[in-house]
Amino acid sequence: MDASSVSALAEFVARHERLFVLTGAGCSTDSGIPDYRDADGRWKRTPPIDFQAFMGSGLARSRYWARSMVGWRRFGKAGPNDAHRALARLEAAGKVGLLVTQNVDGLHQAAGSRAVVDLHGRLDEVRCMECAHREARAGFQQRMEAMNPGWVALEAADAPDGDADLEVADFSRFAVPPCPACGGILKPDVVFFGEQVPATRVATVLRALEAADAILVVGSSLMVHSGYRYVRAGAAAGLPVAAVNVGRTRADDLLSLKVAQPCAQALAFMLEDRAAA
Repeated sequence: MDASSVSALAEFVARHERLFVLTGAGCSTDSGIPDYRDADGRWKRTPPIDFQAFMGSGLARSRYWARSMVGWRRFGKAGPNDAHRALARLEAAGKVGLLVTQNVDGLHQAAGSRAVVDLHGRLDEVRCMECAHREARAGFQQRMEAMNPGWVALEAADAPDGDADLEVADFSRFAVPPCPACGGILKPDVVFFGEQVPATRVATVLRALEAADAILVVGSSLMVHSGYRYVRAGAAAGLPVAAVNVGRTRADDLLSLKVAQPCAQALAFMLEDRAAA
């Protein structure tokens, strides 16, 4: 650990009262959820499915849901780690105006954070693209498994966002349950690549950014514009920006402070009894 940079981070947190916190995949890696990018910000694997492919191809949907069905068995059981708990402690101390997460795992809320915007939605919910029916992922998972009993025992390595690196000869054999209300296409309630973050969500985030006195980025390379835009806007407005991230970020030239350490280690001081008291 670089004690000086962590000490500087503690001082940064101490002198700001309305932090705008933005988190990414690095915040959840200690929970067993893989991240997307390497230390240089490059993809570690093939990029996730995009919106147009999912909506335009039944085979693409079958492949997505087959891989997701396998991945969900572990993703759905993931629990928060000390990075999530540290940020929840920071909020309890009155230091966080809003926590905006690019993750879709719900682990900030599981750790106790309440002022959270799930920028890209939540994987534990499913919605119909035609009638807006919504349901819990758990029930949808049960229907998928009931319709595809031969796939239930398949195993594959975990991939980000509840996916799994499952490859079979013919994904067309995987049956995807239709919407129980209208028979339409069901999609995880997350923002895919090529899809827009809902305008109401963006408005909430921008209001919090305007009220903030500093930005803290935790576990994000900021390569995705939907997160980077807020750091760029805040820096342009004169807000100091600190980041905890192993490797390069898209906003390195905008940072007042960078701690190149794993998130839970860098934030451990927040869990000490004297932290944020």
